[in-house]
Amino acid sequence: MHYPPKVAISRLVGSLKGVSARRLRQEYPRHIRKYLWGDHFWSPSYFAASCGGAPLAIIKEYIENQKRPG
Repeated sequence: MHYPPKVAISRLVGSLKGVSARRLRQEYPRHIRKYLWGDHFWSPSYFAASCGGAPLAIIKEYIENQKRPG
């Protein structure tokens, strides 16, 4: 994802979570209830990382080769 460097990552994530939760609640009001975190669709936390411009194929391979929880 590319975004302007002046935008704080916390603001970007908050906006993405807010908009997506509103849209999902509007489109799937009954179905969404079983996925709520209390009254919220998303947890209050998030994780963000940078890949330093690595090609998507390399990132995809890295993710696919991660160990899965046993």
